[in-house]
Amino acid sequence: MDASVNRIPLSKDERALIFGIRLRDADAEFVKNSLDELDLLVKTAGAVVVDKHVVHRERIDPAIIVGTGFLSELESIIYEKNIRVVVFDLNNIRPAQVRNLEDRLKCRVVGRSEVIMDIFARRARSAEAKIQVELAQLNYILPRLKGLGGVLSRLGGGIGTRGPGEKMLETDRRHILRRVSTLNRKLKKIKKHRATTRKSRQGELIGAVVGYTNAGKSTLINSLAKDDLFVEDRLFATLDSYTRAAYLAEGKKCLLVDTVGFIRNLPANLIESFKSTLEEIQSADFLIHVIDISSTDIGSNVQTVTHELAELGCADREIILFFNKLDLLSDAAFANSTRNNYPDAILGSIKKGIGLDDLRSRILAVHDALHKI
Repeated sequence: MDASVNRIPLSKDERALIFGIRLRDADAEFVKNSLDELDLLVKTAGAVVVDKHVVHRERIDPAIIVGTGFLSELESIIYEKNIRVVVFDLNNIRPAQVRNLEDRLKCRVVGRSEVIMDIFARRARSAEAKIQVELAQLNYILPRLKGLGGVLSRLGGGIGTRGPGEKMLETDRRHILRRVSTLNRKLKKIKKHRATTRKSRQGELIGAVVGYTNAGKSTLINSLAKDDLFVEDRLFATLDSYTRAAYLAEGKKCLLVDTVGFIRNLPANLIESFKSTLEEIQSADFLIHVIDISSTDIGSNVQTVTHELAELGCADREIILFFNKLDLLSDAAFANSTRNNYPDAILGSIKKGIGLDDLRSRILAVHDALHKI
């Protein structure tokens, strides 16, 4: 049985209602920015966000998340606006909570993790990416299979169900484990092939381009390497790891590796499944951290990427900060503030070609310092 991500028809224009949960002492701006990001994620997954709300709670209700009082109001909103899916800005929703909410609201209920995995399923192009996404989905479903079986057996596609889908959820635990084992064996072969490829690059200067999703990583590689990697102004436009040569000066070049974008609360199953891809970051001589300076939450985005790099053991690597999309910034004072806060960073616009010469000079300095030829 094949659980390929391409086997389930894509849902279109699914009407969604999204909710952020603000607990006591939680930062209001952080909750708002996270909800705005979830809005983009849900739209990227193909749904139409009809409305979004922040719900104030003392604690998460163990049975229905939001409490009975708000639930009655929510039922009316769902009926009046013909909502098909309710999305909570929570990483993991317990199977019992999903079951209780869906029985009461008569529509599907998913969390942030399901939306992100759904996007990964949409974006997977290469055989490796498809394997990685399917493995992540199966590992996510496996511990929830007993609690979600009755609920998810009613689903036929849409956000949070793409990939293994209805047919996979009807199989038993043993069959899923066999499939997981098969996928792990395939990834081990890919990992071995990657290791062989890395050995063939010995003597080359290798830089990994990292950053928050949609910061402009692929666009940067296209500009420096004069290539045509697929780019799109959407979250997680590319999932595959590509390597391209960028010429710095007479007889001097480096290899630039495109990597999957980071995002806050990236599901642990995806990180685990994409380890073979993320190892490209670990083997790099230096990193280019691309940051969207027009983002409303730069500090959190930088912190997320920095944290993930530390988890990969790359915190001590040479890192060049490149603040992209300067042309979209209308506030000159904010640009000056960014320069003060990050004095070693380069501010520019890949699209406009601003700052790229400075970036090449910085890479060339790394090249000469490491005596790479």
